[in-house]
Amino acid sequence: MQQSNSQVEIFYAKDRREWRAWLEANYDHASGIWLMYYKKGSGKPRVAYNEAVEEALCFGWIDSRPNALDDERYVQLFSPRKPKSPWSRLNKQRVERLIEQGVMTAAGFVKIEAAKQDGSWSIYDAIENLQIPSDLDRALASDPIAYGYFNAFGNSTKKQILWWIESAKRAETRLKRIEKTVTSVAQNKNPLVQ
Repeated sequence: MQQSNSQVEIFYAKDRREWRAWLEANYDHASGIWLMYYKKGSGKPRVAYNEAVEEALCFGWIDSRPNALDDERYVQLFSPRKPKSPWSRLNKQRVERLIEQGVMTAAGFVKIEAAKQDGSWSIYDAIENLQIPSDLDRALASDPIAYGYFNAFGNSTKKQILWWIESAKRAETRLKRIEKTVTSVAQNKNPLVQ
């Protein structure tokens, strides 16, 4: 039975070595852990964020957004990567380095191979390269004003919209998101901002 995030324990690692030791002992049975960090200005020892993510990737785990505990500390949920969970370009680059360094574990390799098999390894590639899917392209092309405004949006906004459309689980949802995109963009508005 999976615990809710509020029932997951908090763990404080003073350094990368302690975080890796926790993962080695728990990666195969824990549903997740709140990794507690002290803020940089506190002067207290802590594992750096990038190091924490790299170690998690070695065991097939992933991070989520941080939450403040108080003025000096925050926590970030780490948990086993779920099937079909998309891999960002940055995490794929990290994985490449970790493999070259010889620190990737068998558990990490299993998650990578599963992602390559189910398509989640490459799902972000088209978005990161700002490739407009054909159905959205046709819808935007049918409204020259929307098409112009969409192309004028910054890359990060375009990527958010593309991800929103691509993440639709059902064809009907995808179509509604495309329609909302064209309607909003024709008014020079981001469909994700109300």
